[in-house]
Amino acid sequence: MEKRRFEHLVKPQILPMVPYEPGKPVEEVKRELGLERVYKLASNENPLGPSPRALEALRGDIAEAIRMYPDGGAWALRQKIADKFGLTPEWVAVGNGSDELIHFLGLVFLCPGDEMVAGHPSFVRYEAAAQLNGAKFVKVPLKDFKLDLEAMAEAVTPKTKLIFVANPNNPTGTIVTQSEVEKFMESVPPDVVVVFDEAYCSFVDDPEFPDVLPYVKSGDRPVILLRTFSKDYGLAGLRVGFGLMPPEIREYVDKVREPFNVNSLAQLAALHALDDDEYVERVRKVNAEGKAFLYRELERLGLTYVPTQANFLLVDVGAPAREIFNALLRRGIIVRPADAFGFPTFIRVTIGKPEENEAFIRALEEVLAERGE
Repeated sequence: MEKRRFEHLVKPQILPMVPYEPGKPVEEVKRELGLERVYKLASNENPLGPSPRALEALRGDIAEAIRMYPDGGAWALRQKIADKFGLTPEWVAVGNGSDELIHFLGLVFLCPGDEMVAGHPSFVRYEAAAQLNGAKFVKVPLKDFKLDLEAMAEAVTPKTKLIFVANPNNPTGTIVTQSEVEKFMESVPPDVVVVFDEAYCSFVDDPEFPDVLPYVKSGDRPVILLRTFSKDYGLAGLRVGFGLMPPEIREYVDKVREPFNVNSLAQLAALHALDDDEYVERVRKVNAEGKAFLYRELERLGLTYVPTQANFLLVDVGAPAREIFNALLRRGIIVRPADAFGFPTFIRVTIGKPEENEAFIRALEEVLAERGE
C-alpha cells in the first residue's frame, strides 16, 4: 500500500483506525436514486420524534440560549438526573452523546500497553477508545448472540483497566441477566473499571434485566452506568448522554472534557424530556407493537431473527447482507448491513412506526421473491 502524505507525522495508533460509518442520510438516498419516499431504519432513531416537552422548551427564547455559552458544568441537568436516580450531582457526568463519555473514559484510564475488554461484536466506539490511547482491545466473542460475561471475566489480566458491558448489546439486541451480572462482578477484580452501557434499556421488557445502579451507588469499586437521551427521548440530533459514577471518577472526567461540551439547546431539551414519562411509555408501546409485527411477518417469510430487547432487530436474510441492503435501498428502505459486525447474511433494522415497518416488509418480500428465495 502506497504511503500517504503526512503519514509519518501521525500517531501510530491512528493509522489502522477506520472512520465510523453512519447510516446513509435520507436526503442523500433521495438525491442519488431519485426517490420521493425514503424510510431510514438503519440508525435506531426514535420514529416518534423528540419528546413533546423537550420541543416545547426549545420554542422559548432560542436566540438568548444560542447567544451565550452553555453552562459548562450543566448544573441544572446534572441535578435533575441525580434526583431521578437518588444521587447528588457530583455523581453525574454529561456528554455530547454517551459515546463522548466512552471517549473520555478511554482518555482517563487507558495508557499504551493497557488492556480493555468488551464483547464482540458490540458498540464500535469501545474499540476506538482503546486504539486512540494505544491500549490493546480484547474482543470476547458473543455466545448465542449474547455477551459471554463468564468469558469476559476470564479475559481479564493484570493489564486490564476497563470492561464495557453493552446491555442491551448493539447490534444483537440481547441482554445479560441479573444473575449473570452478579457472578461476573464477583469474578472481576475490584480495581478494574466496569462500565455498563444501557443506551437501549428503556425498551427492555425482560424481568431478568439487571439493576446495576446499586453497584454504582455503593462506591466500593469503580462501576459506571451510561445512558443516553437519543433513543427513548428522541434527541439524537442534539447529542446528549450521561454517566453515573463515583464522584472521584467524575472529577477525572471533568479534567479531560471540553469546557462547553454539551450545548445549551441540548441541555434544555434533556432537562424537560426527563419529565415526559407519558411520552416514554408511548415510545415503548409503539416499539413493542412494532416488534410483534416484525416477528410475525419475518416468520411468515421463513426468516430467522435474534429476539431483541432493544428498538432494532438483527435478521438473517439468507443472502449476502450488502446485496440485500442495496436492493432495499433502491426501494427507499435504509437498513444496516451487518457484515461489518461479522454477520455476513444479516441486516439490522430499526423498529419504526407501523407504516415504516410495513414498507420494510413489503420491500424485503419483493427482494427475496426476485432472488427466488
